[in-house]
This record gives sequence, C-alpha cells and structure tokens, in this order.
Amino acid sequence: MILRLLLGDQLNDAHSWFQEQDQSNYLYVMMEVQSETNYVKQHKQKIVAFFSAMRNFAETLSSKGCQVYYIKINDSLNKHSFEENIKGLIESFSITAIHYQLPDEYRLYQVFKNFKSIFSLEVKAFETEHFFCSLSEIAELGKEKKYYLLENFYRHLRKKHQVLVINDKPLGGKWNFDAENRNKWKNQVPIPHVVHFKNDVSDVVEDLKAMNIETFGKFTSISNYPKSREQALLQLDYFITHLLPHFGTYQDAMHTDEVWLFHSNLSFAMNVKMLSPNEVVQKVEDYYGTNQDKVGLAQVEGFIRQILGWREFVRMVYWNKFNELKSGNFLEHERALPEVYWTGKSKMKCVATCAQNSLDHAYAHHIQRLMVLGNYALLMESHPDEVDAWYLGVYVDAIEWVQLPNTRGMSQFADGGIVATKPYISSANYIDKMSNYCASCSFDKKTKTEENSCPFNSLYWHFLDRNRNRLESNQRMKMMYAMMNKMDQQELSKINERAHFLIEKRNL
Repeated sequence: MILRLLLGDQLNDAHSWFQEQDQSNYLYVMMEVQSETNYVKQHKQKIVAFFSAMRNFAETLSSKGCQVYYIKINDSLNKHSFEENIKGLIESFSITAIHYQLPDEYRLYQVFKNFKSIFSLEVKAFETEHFFCSLSEIAELGKEKKYYLLENFYRHLRKKHQVLVINDKPLGGKWNFDAENRNKWKNQVPIPHVVHFKNDVSDVVEDLKAMNIETFGKFTSISNYPKSREQALLQLDYFITHLLPHFGTYQDAMHTDEVWLFHSNLSFAMNVKMLSPNEVVQKVEDYYGTNQDKVGLAQVEGFIRQILGWREFVRMVYWNKFNELKSGNFLEHERALPEVYWTGKSKMKCVATCAQNSLDHAYAHHIQRLMVLGNYALLMESHPDEVDAWYLGVYVDAIEWVQLPNTRGMSQFADGGIVATKPYISSANYIDKMSNYCASCSFDKKTKTEENSCPFNSLYWHFLDRNRNRLESNQRMKMMYAMMNKMDQQELSKINERAHFLIEKRNL
C-alpha cells in the first residue's frame, strides 16, 4: 500500500493522482494537526474554513472509490505531527512507499524533504499541478533580474499562455489598464449581494473548542467560505456575471458600509486549490470574448493581472528570495503591533473599520491590507515579524508563499526593495481619495500637527524624514523628498514631535 499525503491546501480533485483508474493500492491520508494550527496564532474562521473544506474533500474522494484515512484534530490517536502520524500508519497499513505533493510553504517543504532520511522506504514528491509556473520554471525565471519587475513577469506569462494577446501584442493596445482601476465608490453602481453558502461548521467549531487551540477573531457556526469545488465554481460564476463588470473600476475603493464591494473573494478557493488559476483566467477571458457589451477590457485585464500577474509573481519571489524576505528588516523597525489589530478599536475610522472587518470576516481586500493596515503598521514602526504573524494568522486565504512577499515586501518594505520599488505609504489624502472613511472620522484629514490631526499626516512625513538616508536616492521617492525639502523646518519639527508622540502612544 502506498501512502499519499494530502495537505489542507491541496484539495485539487483534477490532479493526475485521481485520474488513475486503479486506486486500490493507494491510501490517501489527510490530517488536522496542531503543528499547523499553532505555528502562528490563527483566526478562528480560517482554521474552520480549512478543516471544513478538508473534511468535505475526504468525503468526496471516498465517494469516488478512493481509500481515505482522515485524522481529525481531536482524534485520540492523533500525534499532531505529520512524521509521527505517518509512523503509526506505516505499521497499521503495511505502507511500502510515501508519496506527497510538493508543499507551497518553505517550512513544510523542509519538513517533507527530511522524510527520505526518516523513513526507510520510498519517498517520492510530485508537483501540485496547480500554478501556471512549476517550481523549476520559477527557479529559472528567478535567475534573471528583469523578472523581479512585475510588469516584465506579467507580460512574459501573458505571451506564453496567450492570454488577452493577438500575435503576442496586448488586446486593446495596452498591457495594463491600472490607471482606469482607481475610482472611488460613492454608490453610483449598486453592489449585488455577496454569495453566502451558510455552511454548517458547528462540528469543526466544537472539535476546536474541545482542544483549547489558541485563536482570535469572531467564531461562528456558519461559514460563508466554500467547502467544495461545486461551491467555489458557483462563486466564480457569480463573480464573472455580477461583479466583474465593475471590478476593475472600483477594485481600489473602500467604504464603511461594504466589506467586499466588487471583489471576487475567490482567493481562499484558489489557494486551497478547489479552483485552478488557469480555469479562472480562462473563464474570465471567455466571458469577455462573448460579452463585450456587458464587461470592458479594463475590468477583465485588472482581474487577470491579479491572478496571472501578481499571484504568480509573488510565488516566484517567495521561492527565489525566501531567506532575504523572512529575515529582512531594512528599516530597522522594532516596535510591537498596535492593539487595534487585535481589538478593532481605534479613533482612526479607516484603521478601525479595516481591522474590525478582518476580525469579523477573516477578510479584507488588497487596498485595505496594503494602504490602511499595512501603511499604519509601517508608519508606526512595527517589527516586520509581528506584522507577518498577524497577516498570516488573520486572513482565510493567507498561506506563507503569498503572504510573506505581500507583507514583508510590498507592505512593510522590510526586504529593501525586492518586491516593490518603493515603500507604499500615504497620508490621509490617499485614503480620503479612495474611501468615505474620513467623512465620519474624529480626526481632521487636512491638518498635520494639531491634537485632532489625522495621525497619517504627521506619521507620513516623519517616515520620510527618518529614512532620508535610505530612500532619498530612490527614483520613485524623489518627488516626495523634493516637497519635503521645501517644507519650513519649524513645521517639520512640529510634525516629527507629533509623530513621536503618536508612535509612543501606540493606541490611537
């Protein structure tokens, strides 16, 4: 009997493993282990969504005639270690070989790599058959510096996979319609209802409670995250038909009354591999091909850029630059993460809203993560280790290969510029431009040094002043430093004094 190990983010029933006619010699093993729930403090809904989807996948495989051995979190024989559980199964089932699909996280990649020295039987690794780029391909691309620019990487994949191209030229004459994707949503277009599955996950919730696993966020016995491929396909089809026509236009928008706006919320289903990026991109492109009267190219390209471009790009960076990312603290930040990330409580309307949405739903869209919560953590000089741990734990779609480059690189600039060419920081001006947060905030978005001035305004200029030696020569920062150089020195001194007070206070 060959043991085939499946992880919680390997729920791909289209994998070649499951296309084999004779399954009699395979034992598919899935396990809920505390080594995975506890390596960072995790949001309740994240663990529940993973376990619910895993249990459903095990049932699906069993219904198709596969032999499945599933170890629940509270099973009495669960050793809460992949290695130790496998040792027990080798004896019980006379296992002759161990097969596994390559993990997407470096941590587990190293654990499974050691299996060959631990077990005295055949150990064989397989590709997950999920991404556009295999691990060998991204290793090859990572050798060339030009592919660390997203635009170069994105164009390469567009051409290779013939997505929105004609004769290797971009459809519509432009590779990127990002300039058309920055509109504020002011209820000009009604937002269709979000797809809610209302999956009963009370059994998972009770199992977790029985194990006293340390978690945070809001617990609920009903989950709106898909637990099956069928539900994920419904979510995809609904997005394409109802949300995609306005996705690009408002993808950077934020609003106090709207959690999802026109976002797909497909990242969980994709990251656990219920949906493949190829089929998502193909369906979107096909829909555009037959419905150009309903959806514009800018909407379609904006979405495909996130999947074919950014998602594949950060994975390429993760595997090629893991050590630099994981240890990076370019700006030498050492402070604790402010309490609002755990409580959702702040007088800053934007930060409080985005943090509370994250705690309530295990979700925030990319601009909320980057330009509000990430911006705040960065300007408050939070240690990137703390920022990493929170982002990896709080979001249902957070798996380290996608979280680390986004957080450590794009958000915190802790890598010194591997992922992004400049720090992504802003004052109140950007947040007011893209949201309605400032309209109901107790702070004044226009002033910098008053007691009720928006903290972002003084923190922004203080960050630039503090990091002048590191950043002034950066070509993309020259305009900001030119503006700061014209600032009255007495005014700058007051700004820094206000910023120091806010940073020391921490809880605003």
